[in-house]
Amino acid sequence: MKFRRPAFIAAPVLVMGYGIIRLVDGLDGIRGPGPAWTIGHLAFIGALIAFISAFWQMRRMAGGRVLATLSATAGTLGALALITQFSIDIAAGFLATDNYGMSMIVHQVRTLPGVSQLAYDFGPYAFYLGQLVLVVLLAVQRRVKLWTTGLVLADLATPFIDKDLIPLGAVLLLVSFLPLARGTTAATPANPVPALA
Repeated sequence: MKFRRPAFIAAPVLVMGYGIIRLVDGLDGIRGPGPAWTIGHLAFIGALIAFISAFWQMRRMAGGRVLATLSATAGTLGALALITQFSIDIAAGFLATDNYGMSMIVHQVRTLPGVSQLAYDFGPYAFYLGQLVLVVLLAVQRRVKLWTTGLVLADLATPFIDKDLIPLGAVLLLVSFLPLARGTTAATPANPVPALA
């Protein structure tokens, strides 16, 4: 099976990898530091990079107009916020000898001006909002099925319900992204708008 847009496969698969590794890392009741902590976080950062590519492809599919561009921009900024957050976690894992030490390092970083707001409290929500709006735009334009929006929304909700559900959410996202990855949806609108340089 040929996938014309591999970012739509890579993103949910890497999220699934992160979710599974997270579960394994927590079997002893404590997460990190260690190889599982680092590998899982690197997988999620890889997923976020794939999401950024997917967002701008979705923008083009949605016509490249103002709302699609704003949504892709918001999603990208949110992804960068999450990359910052996960990079801090990785660094803390290397510097600390136990979970408590990691927590203390992260706490110290979060007290720096602007870090908590940008990387933890508000910034990441732009990722979820941008992704959802892009999918809704594609559904309104009938470039994806309506059920795609429901699956993406369910995926976005899973970590807020319970982070242990992240692998399940990733499966739902993979199912919703398969038509986009295969290129079986309309790739360009009837009146295409040039993509941003």
